[in-house]
Amino acid sequence: MRMKVKKLQPDAKLPAYAIDGDAGMDIFSIEDCTIKPGERKTLHTGISYELEPGFVSLIWDKSGLASKHGLTTLGGVIEHNYRGELMIILLNTSDVEYHVEKGDKIAQMLIQPVTTAKIEEANELSDSTRKDGGFGSTGRK
Repeated sequence: MRMKVKKLQPDAKLPAYAIDGDAGMDIFSIEDCTIKPGERKTLHTGISYELEPGFVSLIWDKSGLASKHGLTTLGGVIEHNYRGELMIILLNTSDVEYHVEKGDKIAQMLIQPVTTAKIEEANELSDSTRKDGGFGSTGRK
């Protein structure tokens, strides 16, 4: 699978895998900004890209930013036919502001194949051992 990446800003950084074989590639900010506690910001990356049909890019948190600073990503499904600038939505869930500097890693992107379901309306669904149990229905331990 090939991914074409276009720099929209000359100093933008291309996505990069930190270690060979990683599932997620790092995505970098092209701007400085401060995200206050509870605040949501959309950050520019300075790149756009093209995926082959049959693939989707998924934007996920950087585990270090999430665990140490409470930063999480939102709106992380980007379809193969989108050609605009990659924007990363960050939410600061902590009680301390966080400063992003130009060139910082702000998210990671996974590329995955897409399976498209054929939707069929049904009057009944098959029985299962779980039935309609959800949200903790299998117990804590």
